[in-house]
Amino acid sequence: MIRPTSEATLHGPKRFEQQALPHLDAAYSLAFWLMRNRADAEDVVQDAFIRALRGFDGFRGEAMRPWLLAIVRNVAWRALAARRRATNNVIPIEAAYTWADEDEPGAMNIPSDEPSAETRLIEAGDKALLSRALDNLTPLFREILVLRELEEMSYAEISTVLGVPQGTVMSRLSRARAELRLRYKDLAQEPTRQEPPRQEPPRQENGKHAVC
Repeated sequence: MIRPTSEATLHGPKRFEQQALPHLDAAYSLAFWLMRNRADAEDVVQDAFIRALRGFDGFRGEAMRPWLLAIVRNVAWRALAARRRATNNVIPIEAAYTWADEDEPGAMNIPSDEPSAETRLIEAGDKALLSRALDNLTPLFREILVLRELEEMSYAEISTVLGVPQGTVMSRLSRARAELRLRYKDLAQEPTRQEPPRQEPPRQENGKHAVC
C-alpha cells in the first residue's frame, strides 16, 4: 500500500536547501575556527548539514542561521572531544575554560554596540596578525569571537548558538576580547620572522562551499 505523501514532505529537502545553503560560509567559518583544519571542518559541516536536514521537520520558523550554527557547533565540539580522547587529554576542553562567575558580567566589562577594538583591527587591515592571535585562543573564546566579530551575530543569536544565557554571552565575549588583545599585543611585539603559511577558511567567489 502506498501512503500519501504531503507536499511539505516532498519539498522538505528543497526547502532546507533554500534556507540552509545561504549560511554555508558561516557554518564552515565556525567549524574551521574550532577545528583549525580544513578537512576536519568540512567533515563537521557535512555531518551538521545531514543532521540539520534530518531534524528540519522540527524547525518551526525560527531564524535559520542560529539554529544551523548551533548544530555545527555541537558536531564540532564532539569532534574536539574525540580528538582529546585520542591524545589522552582527560580534561574536558569546554569545562577547562568555563568560569563559575561568567553568568554575571562585570559592570565595566559589558560589551557595547559600538565597534570593538577587534572590529577596528579587522577594518584597519591587520588581518594576518589578528588571525594568528585568534588562532592562539581556546576554542571557547575563538567561537564567540567568530560569531560576534566575523559573523556579526547579535547577543540573542549567539545565545541560541551556544545554548547559554545572554549574560553569559556578554561575560564570555568580554573575556575573549581581553585575551585576544593580549595575544595580539604579544605577537605585535615579537621580532619579525618568516611565518609558515596558515590555513584560513576560504571564501569562494559564489559564496558557497561544496557539501557532499
